[in-house]
Formats: sequence, C-alpha cells, structure tokens
Amino acid sequence: MLAALAAVASIPSMAGAQATTTPPPAAPVAGWQDGFFIQSANGDYRLQIGFVGQFDGRFFLDDSSKALTDTFLTRKFRPTFTGRIGRYFDFKFMPDLGSGQSGVADAYFDIRFSPKFRVRTGKDKTPVGYELLQGDAFVLFPERALASSLVPNRDNGVQLQGDVLGNHLFYAVGVFNGVPDGTSSTTEVDTSDGKDFPGRVVLQPWRTTKTPPPALNGLGFALGGSTGKQSGPLPTFRTSAGQAYFAYAAGATADGTRNRVTPAVFYYYKSIGAFAEYMSSSQWVLKGVDRREISNHAWEATGSWVVTGENASERGVRPRNNFDPVAGHWGALQVLGRYTELTVDQLAFDAAFAASGASREAQSFTLAANWYPNPFIKFYGTFERTVFDHEADGPRKAENVVIFRTQVGF
Repeated sequence: MLAALAAVASIPSMAGAQATTTPPPAAPVAGWQDGFFIQSANGDYRLQIGFVGQFDGRFFLDDSSKALTDTFLTRKFRPTFTGRIGRYFDFKFMPDLGSGQSGVADAYFDIRFSPKFRVRTGKDKTPVGYELLQGDAFVLFPERALASSLVPNRDNGVQLQGDVLGNHLFYAVGVFNGVPDGTSSTTEVDTSDGKDFPGRVVLQPWRTTKTPPPALNGLGFALGGSTGKQSGPLPTFRTSAGQAYFAYAAGATADGTRNRVTPAVFYYYKSIGAFAEYMSSSQWVLKGVDRREISNHAWEATGSWVVTGENASERGVRPRNNFDPVAGHWGALQVLGRYTELTVDQLAFDAAFAASGASREAQSFTLAANWYPNPFIKFYGTFERTVFDHEADGPRKAENVVIFRTQVGF
C-alpha cells in the first residue's frame, strides 16, 4: 500500500522533470549579411532589407554644345525588401523613388522547386542583355552603355529559371507584356494583346573547377534574345547624360514582329574584368500607310582593373581592408574604360521614319575610376565623350560630360 502511494505521489514530479527537459523553441535570428535581416531559426522564413541610393553630379565641359543643364540629382532611391516564406517561396519588392518620380522597379514571387528549376511571376528585368542584367549597385559606370538601349529593361511576366550541368549553365525563358527597346514598363497592365517571348543562357564551362587552370574559371558566354508582335510606342535613344539623339517621327508606331538577339562574352581573373556584347533589334514600324522593318544594331566593350589588387567580379569589388584612415587603410581603387556605339537603320531616314534632327549614329568613349571604401559604399568619377553623325540640318556637337556619383548599395 505504501509503495503504491509513493508511486502516485511521484507522478507530478516526473511530469515536471519531463517538462523541464523539453527544449524551448529556437529564437529567431537577426543581424547583418550584406543587408539587415531577420529569420526563423531554421531559415524557412526570412526578411532582408536592402537599399540602393545614387546621388549624382553631372557637368558638361563645353557650354556651347551642351544640350542639358549641369545638375545634381538623386538618380535612384530604392529600398529593397527580399525574403522567404516557407522554405520554397521567395519574394522581392523594390520601389524606386529617385529622379523626381515614384514607381515600382521590381515586384516578383518565386517558387523554388530545386536549384535547377524555379518559376518567377511579377515584375523583373527581362532576361535578354548581359550588362543590363547586372545589379544596379554593381554596374561599373554611372549609366549603362549606348548598346543597352537595344534591349528591354523591366517588365511584367512569367519566367522559368535554373542552374543545370553542375552550375555551369544558367537558363531563363518566359513570356512578358513587352516594352520598347531600352525602357521599363511604367504601367502594370498591358495596353496591347501582343506579348514578348525572351530567353537567355549563360555558359561557364570551367566555373569553380581546378583543371583546366583557374585562369579560365571566370570565362563565360551569354546569349539572349526575344521575339514577339507589338504595337504602340517606339523607343527614343539617349546618351548617358540624358541627351536624346534619336527619336522616331511623329505618327510612327510599332506594328508587328520585333526580334532581338544579343551574344556576349565575359572574363574575370583576379583584379582584371572585361566583357563585350553585341545587340541587334528589328521592329516593323508603321507611319501613315507606309510600313517598314527597321533594324538597328549596337555593341560595346568594357575593361577594368582593380589597382589595389582585389578580385574583380560581376558583383563589384570587396576591399581587402575597409576604409580606416587611422590604420592606414583606404579601401579599393578600380580604373575602367569602355567603348560603345549604336547605329540606326538607314531605312529609318530614307523612309522619313526618323524625327527631324535625329542622329543615325552615336559613338561613346568612357574613362572612369571607382573608389570602394567598403563593399557597400562606392564613389564614381567618370569622363565620357560621345560623338554623332551628321543630322539633316548640320552636325550635332559632341557631348563631353563628367559624372560624379556617390552610391550606397547593399
């Protein structure tokens, strides 16, 4: 009897002992990882906060020829919210409040079935060009090359993406509303039934391998393109400083098939980086009763060298030692050069599809130096000279501009 009572009396204490040995739920984790983040202990739920801010000074060196005003401006002001919901679902939302306007730059949602296959829906960069698809915080110059005027920027659509063949081949293919060359969608609802079908592959045969020699690890090849039938607005081509040098004549509209193709090659090895890209864009254009196919083409070549010895990459430069004058550390310094040109189809002028005063060709040469005090702060110093062909009423004067930029990006 006494033994039975003792056993009953021990039950609460045993239950208490079991309760004390049950581990409490793991606490969320928060901190900094190239941006502020908070996530669940197992990483299935995560929110990361980033930001890209670009503040420019643009000054023309020849007052007699400048088409724009010397100015300071907030080029981009983009808070960025990326995250994960339930392990397999990712999202990104990035408004743009710069240049005196407001809108949505990126807003998409991913389903990740595996590293080889994910589905992205929403607004994102159209998978076509090489330079244009580089992150805004990582571009080497304040503005992308003239050649990037012939590929689309951000648009609404659905795309499939993935890394295959041991991460040696990346692919992306999708269907988008369709935007004119060099532009982003400014409305979230399409005004036309026509759609674009873009696609892109990136091949890095020796990525992360030890043989052949590591010098080939950073060599890659890209091929992008799109096709679709579109009607409506046509593009205007501008220099880095914003001067419009080509526009279509009043009354001219897109009216039919548009095809683009852009092969590229890139190479990064230690402190050296380089890439080259060619673009071709053809579009059927209607003006009155006259309908013509206008084919434009462009190309660019860019080279860079990190003077202080850090590695060059598509994602910028990470200084070996962050800026710390007391310790004698000054960050990283990179010097760069670029040549690019864009040529409009002669038919656009012969058939009077070009606006009065439009230039058929623009050729631009750029020299620059970038200072990275740390991986998230960047100062640009750029000189760019752009020359044009002869317009109908006389020569368009060359544009010589110096652009300074202070950037915060993470």
